[in-house]
Amino acid sequence: MNVRAATTDDIEEIREVAGASLTASYGHAVNEDLLEGAVERWYDVDELGADVADPSTVFLVADDEGTIVGFAESYIVNRRERVGEIDWLHVHPDYRSEGIGSELLARVEADLRAADVANIEGRVLVDNEAGTTFYEREGYERSGERHVDIGDGTFVERAYLKRLSRAESDRQESYETDDGDTVYVAFERSDRGSLAPFYAVYSDEDHEDRYGYLCGNCESTNVAIDTMDRVECLDCSNRRKPTRWDAAY
Repeated sequence: MNVRAATTDDIEEIREVAGASLTASYGHAVNEDLLEGAVERWYDVDELGADVADPSTVFLVADDEGTIVGFAESYIVNRRERVGEIDWLHVHPDYRSEGIGSELLARVEADLRAADVANIEGRVLVDNEAGTTFYEREGYERSGERHVDIGDGTFVERAYLKRLSRAESDRQESYETDDGDTVYVAFERSDRGSLAPFYAVYSDEDHEDRYGYLCGNCESTNVAIDTMDRVECLDCSNRRKPTRWDAAY
């Protein structure tokens, strides 16, 4: 099994996988005509071609010796943090329970992590029990539910979330600066940066003597602060904008 970037030559097979997967997952809850219409609308050939060619979209296929048996599409949204949204993850029903979905998801997560995404989000109808079980098995936590209208019916859609940033308990609490000094990081005190948060750094373990910042993007303490309270990592150019008072006009 080869997980690779999708190409325009894969589009017809992607459409076939989507149709078979949607029918297997939702055929018991959504009528056939509606599912067929969804495939035509959501997987329009021209739209898929644009998505495959878009460098900001992570579009992967699972290739089994020349046959496309699964695919995943995700994209990056810049909110308060960079979030990766999984648009679709489908495996042909004939190839399910072989770990292909997990392999696709692992590659999606790796690519989004490399793009400095903080969290990944996925959505699935509660009626798709296999889908909800999949996300929970893969370490995603429930983050909310909403009602969506599909045809003449109303369904519950569940949102799932995985945080890619390291858990606070797993983070290294002390660092050595370029000058050889040991400093201590307070991960609970952070400011949003353009690429990742900046964390408060202290010269002592009690977090009383302020040293500066740790860049959450590259884990450098080589962070500059100017007189306008602008913060910038000199190693990776992660930036914190100046305090809002200077934009009062």
